[in-house]
Amino acid sequence: MKRSKFLLLLLPLLLTGCIGQKKHNPDSAYYYLTPNKDLMTIGRVVLLELANESAYTKVSFDITDSLYGALQKRQIFGITVIRQSDPSWQNLQLGKFDNYSLEQLSAMHKSLKADAVLRGTVTRYEPFPHLVIGLRLELIDLVDGQLLWGLEQIWDASDESTQNRVRDYYKTSILPGSDSLEVGMGTVSSLRFIDFITYETAKTIKPKR
Repeated sequence: MKRSKFLLLLLPLLLTGCIGQKKHNPDSAYYYLTPNKDLMTIGRVVLLELANESAYTKVSFDITDSLYGALQKRQIFGITVIRQSDPSWQNLQLGKFDNYSLEQLSAMHKSLKADAVLRGTVTRYEPFPHLVIGLRLELIDLVDGQLLWGLEQIWDASDESTQNRVRDYYKTSILPGSDSLEVGMGTVSSLRFIDFITYETAKTIKPKR
């Protein structure tokens, strides 16, 4: 079995804690973080425009854009985005997420001059009756095919815990001293909710201390 396909099949086990490290941070995001490599040693990461399993085609573009900005703010590694319209996408067959071989990873490493690739899927997007967004993401080392980080999570704006985290996010990070109306938009506006989600996601990508 190809190494990358094996890693993809292994990701659910990693995220449920059967293998590696399961982490449940205060932001309630479930993720896997490799204990074998410090992410600060990664020089450059390529973020591939996310695949989309929802009925809303634009949401994958918006989430990719927001995730790019959130990761830039983390300043752990350099990051660039490759969209589906980029010639590299077709040349390297980047859309075939399930079939990356070590040879393809090596070709991406050389052609894109990157050390790792961040890829994933919008697994769910429901704007009504309340916002629900699901993501599945993985960061793969382009040199050896190692899974460096992975996350699979659903955010539901009607959930009280999510609402509390959105409130804290806006009051401490975005709009200190803001009123309740402004904060409430964080669970109503799709773009604001996406920014909150990518903020939480980026926080789980941590260097070793």
